[in-house]
Parts: sequence; C-alpha cells; structure tokens
Amino acid sequence: MVARAADSLAGLPGEFAAQAGRWTLWTPVAFGLGAAAYMTLRVEPAFWLALALAAVAAAVAIVARRRLGAVGWVVLATLAAFAAAGFLAGKVRSERVRAPVAASADSPRTIEGWVVDVPSRGAGGARVLLAPVWISGLEPEETPVRVRVTLRDPAQSPPPGSALRLRAMIGPPPPPASPGAYDFARDAWFDRVGGVGFALGEPRETMLPRPPWRLRLTMAVNAMRWRLAQRIVARMGEGSGGLGAAMVTGHEAWITPDVTEVMRASGLAHIISISGLHMAIVGGAVFAAVRLLIALWPWLALRTAGKKVAAAAGLAAVTVYLVVSGAPPPAERAAITAAVAFIAILVDRQAISLRTLAAAALVILLIQPEAAAAPGFQMSFAATTALVALAEAWPRPVREISTPWWIRAPQAATLWLLAAVAASFVAGLATGPFAMHHFNRVASYGLFANLVVSPLSSFVIMPFLALGAALEPLGLGAPFLWVAGQGIEAMLAVARVTADQQGALLTVPSAPGAALPTAFLGVMLLCLWKGRLRWLGAPLAMAVLIWPRPAAPDVWIASDGAAMAVRQDRQAVLLRPDARRFAADLWARRRGLAIAVDAEGERDALFTCDRFACLPRARPDLALWNGKNQPKLIEFDQLCAPGRLVVLRSDSPWRGCEGAFLLSAPDFARGGSAELWRKESGWKVRWANDLRGVRPWTVH
Repeated sequence: MVARAADSLAGLPGEFAAQAGRWTLWTPVAFGLGAAAYMTLRVEPAFWLALALAAVAAAVAIVARRRLGAVGWVVLATLAAFAAAGFLAGKVRSERVRAPVAASADSPRTIEGWVVDVPSRGAGGARVLLAPVWISGLEPEETPVRVRVTLRDPAQSPPPGSALRLRAMIGPPPPPASPGAYDFARDAWFDRVGGVGFALGEPRETMLPRPPWRLRLTMAVNAMRWRLAQRIVARMGEGSGGLGAAMVTGHEAWITPDVTEVMRASGLAHIISISGLHMAIVGGAVFAAVRLLIALWPWLALRTAGKKVAAAAGLAAVTVYLVVSGAPPPAERAAITAAVAFIAILVDRQAISLRTLAAAALVILLIQPEAAAAPGFQMSFAATTALVALAEAWPRPVREISTPWWIRAPQAATLWLLAAVAASFVAGLATGPFAMHHFNRVASYGLFANLVVSPLSSFVIMPFLALGAALEPLGLGAPFLWVAGQGIEAMLAVARVTADQQGALLTVPSAPGAALPTAFLGVMLLCLWKGRLRWLGAPLAMAVLIWPRPAAPDVWIASDGAAMAVRQDRQAVLLRPDARRFAADLWARRRGLAIAVDAEGERDALFTCDRFACLPRARPDLALWNGKNQPKLIEFDQLCAPGRLVVLRSDSPWRGCEGAFLLSAPDFARGGSAELWRKESGWKVRWANDLRGVRPWTVH
C-alpha cells in the first residue's frame, strides 16, 4: 500500500505535465462557477465590487503569467480571473434585464396588451405571454415588460399578435415552493417576466397603439410558429401531433399531462423540449445530405470544398430551426454549440472536440450567464462533455482491406450497438446528479428506452418532421408528417411500456446544496483530466447520491399559508389537497416523500376539516385556518393550545395564542414558504426567503 502511494506521488509531475494543452478546457468551468456564485448569493453585490474583483483577478493573472515561472500558479490565477469574470458577467446581465415587477394585489386588474407568444401549458392550464400596454392601478414606470396569464378556457387561446383586454389577478412570479428549492422567480427576472396570474373571464379583442418594430417582428415570427404548430396538429392529430409540434415549434399546448408524465417516467422527456439533440439531428442531417449531394456530382465536387459548403448549409439549417422553435434558452444554447462546430469546419478546425465545446460554453455563458444555474444547461453541458470525452477515448478500429460485406456488416452493427449503449450510459451517468438534485427523479429504465428510441428519433421522427414542416406551408407536408407520426406513436408505445414497469420512476430526496457543485467538479475531472488522477472524480461525481440527507421536515407550509402538508412516515398528507398542489408535489419529491394516494381519507384520519379550518384529531400538535379573513375569537380559541403549531392564512386576531407556536399572514409575507421540525424544545422553522436573501428577483 505504501509503495503504491509512493508510486502515485512520484507520478504526479507527469500527470500535471500531461495537462499542458488542456488547462484551457477548464476556463468555461471556472467562468460558469463564478456566474453560478453570483446567482446563488443571498445579498446583491454592488456593481463596483464585482468590477473591482474582476479587475484585480485579471491583473493578478497577467502578473503571474509574466513574472511567475511556476505553471501551477499561472493556471490558478487564470482560472480565478475567469471565475471573477463570470461573476461580473452575471451582475452585468442582471442589470441589463432589470424591469418592473408587479406587486401582490388583493383585487383584479384590467390588462390591455399584445399576445407575444403562447407558452407551454402550466399547472393551471393554457397560458399566454402578454406585452402589456396598460395595467389598471400601475403607473407606466411600474408596468412589467411581460406578463404571463393562465386562461380559464384553453380552447380560447388567442394567437400571437392579438390585441387583448382582460381581467386578471396578477402578482410577482412565485417564490420557491419550499426552502432551498429551485427559484423560478429568478428565471422570470432574466426573461423579463414581471407578473404572473390567472384570468377571471374570457379575453376580449381591443384596439391598441401600434407596437414597436421589435415587438412586431417577434409577434410575426411567433404567429408563424403558432400557425405551423396548428397545421402539424391538424395533419397528425392531437396525440402524435402535439409532440410533433413541440419538437418543431416549441409549442407544448397540445401535450396532455398524462403524456408528459409517461415521457418523464420512461426517461424520454428530453425529446419533447428543443435542445442539443434536435439541433444536432437537424444540422447533422442537412450537413450529411449536402455533402452527399456534392460528392454525387463529380463536376461540383472537384470545384468546391464540399465539407465547407455542407457546414454552411448546416449552419443555415440550425439558424432557421432556432427561429422556428421560438429561440427558447435551451434551443439558443444548443444552436450556439452547433454553430461553433460548423464554424470550426469553415476555418479548418476539428468540429467535435473538447476545445470546440469549451469555446461554445464560454460564448453561451457570456450571453446568458444565468444559464450556469439552470438545470438544462448543466445537464446538456455535462452530457455533451462526457460524450466528447468518450469519443476522444474510444479506440479506433483498424480498417481491414477487401473484407467481404457479410463480415463487415455484422462488425459495423456490433460496433454501432456498443457505441450507442456506451453513449447512452455515459450521458445518463453525467446527467444523473443534476436530475436527482433538481427534479428528484430517476428513470430506472431510461437507458433501455433511449436505446430503442434513439434510432427512431435520429432517422425517422426528426428528419421527417423537418421535411414535413418545411413543405407544409406549400401543402406538401402530409406524407412526411405521416411517417413522423408513425415514429412518434412507436416512441409513445415504448414510453408507455417502460413507464408501466414496477419501479420505473424513483424519487430521490435532494442532497444539501454543496453536493451539486461537488458532483459537477467530479464529472468535469473525469471528462477533462488526462491521466489516472481523473478517477478521483468518480467519488466526487457521486456526491449527490451518497451525501447524507437531513431528516425530512414534519410540516410544510406554502408561501401564502393557503396549503399545508404533514409527514406521516414516508408520506405527505395534504390538509388542502386541491390548494397549491404543484408546490406540494415539488416539496414532497424534494424530501423523498410520496403524496398520499387517498388524499382526503388520509387527511380526515388526522384532522377534522371544514371550509375554513382544520382542527386536530389524531395530530393534536397542528391546526390550520385557511380563511383570508381573521377567525372569530371562539374559532381562534379552538385552534390554539399550548405547544401546538397554529397556522393562519389571515392576520392574527388582536389577542395572543398563549403557549402555541403561531404563524400568520405577516410571517408568510416576510418569510415565504416554510418547513418545520418538531423538537423537544418546540418547533424549529426554516423560511425560504431567508435562504433566497435580498436579490433583484426577490424584492417587489
């Protein structure tokens, strides 16, 4: 053992020497960690502080490069400078997108505005994204740039470009569902969505002033996408057509919750959202087709650089697809990665390499530093890095000469199958820590489902969808869309069979916050380091899986006090099963709990509930008042008892609740959602807003 340790130490100089040409691969990692550090701070830093930090770090890196001979110090100083630059980029981006955020209101507001787009269906139903021109009760400088509204009737979804007037309850984007959970309000801030809510009636068309040209262009493109999505659904039917429209235009309005759940349970949900897979298939198919056509025409092949022409065509195809998809952030990031690869071909560089990927990641993070904290970017970057590293390490078989086809064909098929299994396995391992941490779900049979569906999506679904969508405006897309529809139906069949297996979808409780960056660094060490030390990344990469979990809370309360859940063994029992169900589901998964199947039966065994109150039956330590108005004193006396947790959605009455732990509306307005643990000394509470801190997206 001692001899082995000595040998390992003796080999360290050689290990570090082998990284001489690979340190640049770590620059996007450092930049991303700096940007993520900015996103997760609890206090908003001053701009001058971020600028000074970046300037000092850059100066130190320059001095180290010029004055210090030790490579290690130069590398550390350079990576620190990139981290500081990422921190500054996050601050600059946050200030650039700064826009008004609507305050909470107890009464409806009238909104007049333009329909910018039709986002994917939310937990409450169909939604529209509005560019408000006027909102009652708000001055122009207080009016959000964008407002997302859930409609009462999904069938009445107006197309982009419509001028609407509607009544709605709107407020700021929602806070985290529970302390430490993902902050969707941060995403809304960077998307400049300053208000969310739900309509109280049907929207009506109205007359509005002519919008700015940028908004007109955006609505025109989105209207084209919406019409194309409708035509795809009309051709293919709502079942397969809904998925087809989502994969082409990004519109998920026709995808039912059942289909979404089946795709998640089978590990195929990534196929729905437009990302790197779709860009790679579309760009790669156009690249291969153009290069083949040029090769089949000898006259043209001798007079043109076929590979470069094909790369230019692939770049154009990716650009068009980005526009048709509506350019959501995942599609933008995938398009940038594909564009960097095609540009590398145009300038005679290797298209697929870790250096190309590092350049693409830096471009993405410069444009969207908030992506460093986004699950989509983390998963796609980890998966792509792992696949490129696998390709770098994959042994190159010797090409045999004059081998009969009946020998070459089985060999090629076997090699393709091994490569497909290895790619799916490696990509799954790379994305696993992020899926566990952010979504608390693991698709047990996702490898099997992806192996079966991968040929379908690569050679049938996406190519024929692309051809059908391109020809549909001319009325010629029907046969291609039919073929794509058959492929989608086959994919759904695989998804349903996979999702129906016992234990297909496992729930994994979230690890403490430090586990995810530890796992990320482990994955990067495995992928980017050259030498035996890379295997030190293996235990780090498993941090999310093996990190000890704290004890699950005894009680969860929603951010407005309207919903509460209690833990019974490994079940979450909801006191208001229909209130804040989406937030309750997120919290339960995060803590590794299952929502009680018989929600009302399980609740009634513990509490006696009516319209406004839940009084203790088998749980004497809890009581809930769900009314927005204060309880009467006699009702308040029934709720209160020494040592009991009393939760009021309303303000507290004028007199106290002696001996009880009382939480009321002012507490939730200050702290947001809460988790509580029952201790011998009383109740311990943790608030979501204490973990969020004071940031631009938390103040309204």
